[in-house]
Amino acid sequence: MVAAVCWLGGAGGVLGAALTGCASSPPAPGATGTSCGTTRTGANVPVRIKVEKGTVVCATVLTVERDYAAMIADGRVQGNGGGAPVWVDGWTCQGYATPAVTRTGVASECHTASAEVVAVLSSPTASSSPSSSGS
Repeated sequence: MVAAVCWLGGAGGVLGAALTGCASSPPAPGATGTSCGTTRTGANVPVRIKVEKGTVVCATVLTVERDYAAMIADGRVQGNGGGAPVWVDGWTCQGYATPAVTRTGVASECHTASAEVVAVLSSPTASSSPSSSGS
């Protein structure tokens, strides 16, 4: 069963990043509707990675999201703010325009033929919101 967890179906194939976690224990799979954890966008904004379709290896999609953010930060993605679709580690990733992001909270999505994950803006905590007390 470990091989099934370490394998992304379809054209995604086995990704090197997934293999590192397969030797000792299989990485946790994420199925539709689950969260795979958090990372940051190319603009260093915290996002939660949510599985929208299929079953994925969470460690793999977090690596894909980090690689995508690095490509944007390095200026290697075309489009306004790096919004053009780009091939990242066997996935196609694309950012959304600011009006869509502010309306939905979804900053970008990455997909294969059988899976899709989205980067959702993390909600600010009460301690990180601006203080309304006067001084």
